[in-house]
Amino acid sequence: MASAQELVQSCSNVFTLPEIYVRVRDVVDDSNSTMDDLANVLKMDPAISARVLKIVNSPLYGFPKQVDTVTRAVNLLGMQAVRDLVTATTIGRRFSGMTTEIMDLSAYWRKSVLCALMAGKIAKACGIRDSERFFIEGLLRDIGHLVLYQTIPQRAQAALIEAGNLGSSLAEVEQSSFGCDYTEVGAELIHVWGMPPQIEQAIRYQLCPKEAGEHILHASIVHLAGVVADESELPPSHVAPESPFDPHAMQLTGFNVDEKPVLLNEAQDQLQETVKLFSPVAMAA
Repeated sequence: MASAQELVQSCSNVFTLPEIYVRVRDVVDDSNSTMDDLANVLKMDPAISARVLKIVNSPLYGFPKQVDTVTRAVNLLGMQAVRDLVTATTIGRRFSGMTTEIMDLSAYWRKSVLCALMAGKIAKACGIRDSERFFIEGLLRDIGHLVLYQTIPQRAQAALIEAGNLGSSLAEVEQSSFGCDYTEVGAELIHVWGMPPQIEQAIRYQLCPKEAGEHILHASIVHLAGVVADESELPPSHVAPESPFDPHAMQLTGFNVDEKPVLLNEAQDQLQETVKLFSPVAMAA
């Protein structure tokens, strides 16, 4: 048995984000920093600056006019939103060279981006302000499996197969097989990266949102988006008549389940282009 902390620490060299992320994080966390300070830090990394501008000018944001400078992007989006974008782009770039024998990374990132799109759309549909902030939480929802497949790949794959054969919760099988599950491992990685607590807690409590304390809304949105993303991988004959949404998450957000098909169709329409913005393949291009 291994703890989530031990698994993350055992591959800390693989899962270290680049210096630009640390610099951006420090600027955003400093109450004395200005928008110009953040823009100047971004300009130190032309590749990240170019990708941030590409994302800002994508349909994800839908600005009526072209955003042609980093300074303007920072002023339009705000510090926290820019930090989220840098997080998403640096994660994709960091994993561009990662290989594993038994994990389909393309499928992993495609599902992660779908979950990210659904998180933002569900939050917006529920009337939640700054709904785009939930994109990054949805994107990172399953990041614990990157650690598991890097550290204990055979056991992680065996747990996935066993859960499918038994019709059991993957997290429960992982807990019984090696002492922790992907939500714990993912949350520990988020903690090591020094990300905001609402992201860490959203990942940690996505399967039981009511236990997330003050961050219950974030955990609820990630939970709802995760259920939809999981269902998207199943053959139609294996999809239950009613999605297994947590009732506390449904009550808190006020999400109307009848809106799910429309939101999912919208997300799938945007998926291919959005994957190009965030996947490791895109980061390496």
